[in-house]
This record gives sequence, structure tokens and C-alpha cells, in this order.
Amino acid sequence: MTVLERYIFRQVFQSVMVVLLVILGLDVLIAFLDQMSNLNDHYTLAGAVHYVTWTMPRRLYEYVPLGTLVGVMIGLGMMASQSELTVMRAAGVSTGRILMTVFKPVMLMAVLGLVLGQFIAPVTEQRAQSVRAIAMAGGGSYSASGVWHKEGNTFIFINAVESGEKIHGVTRYEFADDLQMVRSSFARLGEYHDGAWTLQNVTETRILDEQTQTQRLSEERWSSGLTPELLSIVVVEPVDLSITGLWDYSAYLKQQGVSADVYLQAFWAKLLQPLSIAALVLVGISFVFGPLRSVPIGQRIVTGVILGVVFKFAQDLLGPASSVYGFPPLLATLLPILFCALGGIYLLKRAG
Repeated sequence: MTVLERYIFRQVFQSVMVVLLVILGLDVLIAFLDQMSNLNDHYTLAGAVHYVTWTMPRRLYEYVPLGTLVGVMIGLGMMASQSELTVMRAAGVSTGRILMTVFKPVMLMAVLGLVLGQFIAPVTEQRAQSVRAIAMAGGGSYSASGVWHKEGNTFIFINAVESGEKIHGVTRYEFADDLQMVRSSFARLGEYHDGAWTLQNVTETRILDEQTQTQRLSEERWSSGLTPELLSIVVVEPVDLSITGLWDYSAYLKQQGVSADVYLQAFWAKLLQPLSIAALVLVGISFVFGPLRSVPIGQRIVTGVILGVVFKFAQDLLGPASSVYGFPPLLATLLPILFCALGGIYLLKRAG
């Protein structure tokens, strides 16, 4: 790497990191203030700090595309405003070479996003949601917060998942083939041993033709396909899962006869995030070489934010549309990427 390439790399990389830290700091502050309304005797100020801290990797992952786009536009734009890009091109450095150098820190951020999305953010987010749910429920008793799951004719509500192999507040509603409820139960705690769940302090109600029967059990063995691995997926939102977790859970939902479109959309969005970042940055660079060559830095920031938000909205709208109109989730993810890439190439050619 030449001195010139190192200079461009450093300028762009520093701008991207500063933008990401500023965005992350503001988001964490807003999230912490938002948790103040949920404090109670069990979910204390320390618990709120704990929760927000554990969610930081997920928040950073979400802002990698936008932060990279805005950071590149600021870093490259500052060089354009100071005529450094003009001098480089006058000295014989081609636009293509400048682009290749700029994309080195961009690809570094794309790799960071993949690592966060696959290995770090899913684990910390599951931990954050579990700690918060258990605290807000007052130590594991029933509360309105939690996750729903369907397995065959049984609908399952789990209040909180702790470390994957321990669950709190397990409610099951079992239905017959004619959609009549035949059994419901609530267990305060469940632990996974030898391929099945051991539920403790179970209250069971059987619904008969003319009466109901209620019994209490100290323990019940519950065989279910909902393993600790799958539970670690169910407890968090699809966008917060790992790439492999999304694919595995999509396959599981198909086996259960449940639509997996939401999880497939999130899978393709995460898998193709490096392409999304590259397409967005390509458009941003074309703006810097073209209409935003000599505008104030604030205008570049606003332009980058608008471009990033429009791109995110496009993917968010096309995702549900793929379920409604029947086209593949992969196509819904690819269309905004292709549109940005082609638009960036066209604008760069016009800018010369």
C-alpha cells in the first residue's frame, strides 16, 4: 500500500469510526432513557444499565451500513472540499484506483458486520432479553412479556429464557383437530435434561365435555422439538439472530407447517449485508465526485442519512411484499442492492 493509499484509507476509516461511535452513543443514551419508564422493584437502574450494555453489539451491527455510508461521504468529501481529490487525479491517479482504496476500509467494516451479526450480537441480545424479562417478571413468574411458539396443535408461551437450558413461566394450550381446547397448563420453571424438559410446579387444567379438571404436579417431563438451541433463536427478533440460526429455524418452521418468510427475509438481508454496504457506498462516492463535490459537510451528512433510510425502507417494504405477492425473499433483498449499484455506476460515469 502506497503512502497515498494509506492516507485515503486512514481518512475514510477514521471518519467511519467517528460516525459509528456518535450514532451508537446517541442510540444507547436514548435506549437507556426509554428504560426508565419500565423500572420497578425487580428491574432496577442497574438492571437497565445491564440490559442496554448487552444490547450494544446489536445496535452497532444495525448501524454499520449507515455509519459506513455517512463516514465515507464525510471522509472523501473533506478531501474533495480541500481539492485533494482534484490534485490526485491531476497527478495521474485514476478514479478507479481511488475507489479501490476507499473500498478497503469499507470491506473491513463489512467483515466487522458479519462477525457481529453471526457470532456476537445474537448471543448478547439473547442475554439482554432474558435478563430483562426475568427481572421485569419478578423472578420468573407469569407476565405479559415473552415469546409465543406453535408446535403441532400446541401453542406455547414462554415468559423468559435463561442461558438456553432454563425457561421461566411456561404456558401451553393444546387443541384437538377440531380446534377445541383440550388442555392448558402453566409451569413456573423448566430445565432441559437428557433430550426433554423437566417442568416444575405445574398447574394443569383438562377441559372435558361438561367440566374441567385441575391438578397440580411437582414435576412433569415434556418432550418437545423446542430444544435450547431453538429457544435461543425464538427469544429474540428475527433481525437479531445469527445467519446460521435463521436458516436452521426457517427449516424447523417449515417442518412444523408454519410460514418461514420473515426469517428467510432476515437471513438474506444479513447474508447480503456486505453487498448492501458496497452498493450504498458506491452511490455515496458518486455523489462526492458529482453534485456534492463542494457542498458543506452538513449537507453530505443529511444526504447520506436520507439515502441510508430510503434503502432500509425499501428492503423493509419489499420483505412483506414478497410474502403477499409470492416472489422470493431473496429477490426482495437483492432489488434495492441492484438499484443502488446500477445507480452508483451510472452517476460515476457521468461524473467522469
